[in-house]
Amino acid sequence: MAKGYRPVVRDQVFLFPPDMREWLPEDHAVWLVIRVVEEHLDTSAVHAGRKTGGAGAAGYDPVMLLTLLVWAYACGVTSSRRIEAACRADVAFRVICALDVPDHVTVARFRQEFPGLVPEMFTQVLVLCAKLGMGQVGTVALDGTKIAASASKGANRTEERLRKLAAERAAAHAAADAAEDELFGDARGDEVPPEAADPRTRDERIAAALADLEAERQAREAEENARARAHVEAAAAGTPVPGRRPAAAAAELARLRLDRESAAQQARIDAWEQRAAAGAGKKTGRRPVPPQDCARVKNAAADLEAALAGHAQREAAAGAPPRVRNITDPDSRLMPVRGGGFIQGYNAQNVVTEDGLVIATRLTNDTTDYRWYEPMITGAAAAAAMMAAHRPPGPDGEPEPGKIGLVLADAGYCSAHNLTCPGPDRLIATGKHRGLEKNARTAADGGQDGDGGEDRQEETAIAAMTARLATEDGITAYRQRSHIAETPHGHIKHNMGLRQLSLRGKRKAAAEWDFTVTVANLLKAITAGRLTAQALDRLAAPAS
Repeated sequence: MAKGYRPVVRDQVFLFPPDMREWLPEDHAVWLVIRVVEEHLDTSAVHAGRKTGGAGAAGYDPVMLLTLLVWAYACGVTSSRRIEAACRADVAFRVICALDVPDHVTVARFRQEFPGLVPEMFTQVLVLCAKLGMGQVGTVALDGTKIAASASKGANRTEERLRKLAAERAAAHAAADAAEDELFGDARGDEVPPEAADPRTRDERIAAALADLEAERQAREAEENARARAHVEAAAAGTPVPGRRPAAAAAELARLRLDRESAAQQARIDAWEQRAAAGAGKKTGRRPVPPQDCARVKNAAADLEAALAGHAQREAAAGAPPRVRNITDPDSRLMPVRGGGFIQGYNAQNVVTEDGLVIATRLTNDTTDYRWYEPMITGAAAAAAMMAAHRPPGPDGEPEPGKIGLVLADAGYCSAHNLTCPGPDRLIATGKHRGLEKNARTAADGGQDGDGGEDRQEETAIAAMTARLATEDGITAYRQRSHIAETPHGHIKHNMGLRQLSLRGKRKAAAEWDFTVTVANLLKAITAGRLTAQALDRLAAPAS
């Protein structure tokens, strides 16, 4: 039973302890974040673009602003206005800014500098984690995740609509110019300072979206035509290119095959007639059928007809699914998401280590993953070697090796190139995970698929990977993929609350994503118990 109630005196002069270090316990994570940014990161880049000593009020310390954004993103607060509000209400935020609350405009302007700050910061945090003994690269996993852009799906426009909008805006500007000329003459009605003009107006975004669509179409057509021409020329020379033939070359290749089969059959007829004339009554066998009745010629003619029909269908459906661009963020794309539907956003690629560090990341606007396997693993290998150079020596006194042992990736990265390109050993799924498990059980039971084409399929890289994943060792190793690869994505989206980027344009959006991953790595070091005050003291102590 309580003796009474504690008094609630809201008009007391001071309620907090006079020393800000007593506002939060010593083991609070914000103290570690402050120490890391101030003592263990090279912050010269944040000072490079600033000038001091002039007239006017003093500016905010950029190191403090950087620390503030690190803690804000760690807490899932990305709105500049919410960050300003937190600096007034949240004790950890108040400690970071030392009660000198920056306004939301200052925070937003500082965040616009991410593209020049984040790359070095990402590397420095990886180096810090390596010094703390993190970054186990025996097994790494590559995975992509869709992240929403600061744009709405409703802002997408087709090329036809964009051209119409551009024409309407041009006409509106011309009408406004004529009206203002009539009203003001040579003088202007008002003067807007150049620094107040928005560098990304609606007109410029529309023009950028149109130009991007046009450039993409031209590049796509040029690439398709070049591949089709190479296949046709190689086939005509008698050295066909292996692999899948381009759709644009299907009709021409089918026509070449028909001509070749017809010529070959006619050559057989001519040879038979020559033997019959020279034999003078000797048996020369049955006369070959005319080319139009030959089975091979008929098959080639049927292929040509099918190729021409397919070409006609592609031509008819060329405009069916119109390509669109977003006039809010022209670099973002409609991204398919798991479970169905689309979001307006980007596709982030990440390589994650066994202990949960993202050692390579890149924000793309590709809706598919497969073309990013090789560049991501190349970047991850370089990061692993760099971290190995800073990791403390192992038990035998030698630095731990910095080579990736095994790469795990889902079926989105499956292609013959990704399975055979240089690099570390890899397990890339060739189908759904449940299918891989079923194949492994079937192989363990001695079952066979009975399709009769094993010898032919085993010659391909995909068939070889399928066979490897059907083994007990293969499926056991692949089971680690989801835990390694998807845990950081869940942490960023659920725990940190970042499901949508705040900055627009691929360059700035990529920098914001890199910053988010950097913060996630820092939090991982804290929650794993590697980043502690004692560990920072040891790193700061001079080498004896």
